[in-house]
Amino acid sequence: MTHTRDWKVRLHLFEDRGTTKAHAVLDIGDTAVTGQGVARRNPHDRDIPEIGDELAAGRAMNDLAVKLLGIARDDIEGVSRPGP
Repeated sequence: MTHTRDWKVRLHLFEDRGTTKAHAVLDIGDTAVTGQGVARRNPHDRDIPEIGDELAAGRAMNDLAVKLLGIARDDIEGVSRPGP
């Protein structure tokens, strides 16, 4: 039987004085997995907000991925344990 899911990630970006913060949220059923990312502009670099967005978003998505893999690992261990 084919199993299909459609998960959507919400990504929120906040920029303030050379620092961009990203917050990624993935709803999986009754649980939400979140990831955080930050990018700081070197004061000597040009102000190009898109680069901060890309770095912070990528870091938030990476954090979310690590957490999602941890959840999967815990689930695998839970079903692999012998029953009572």
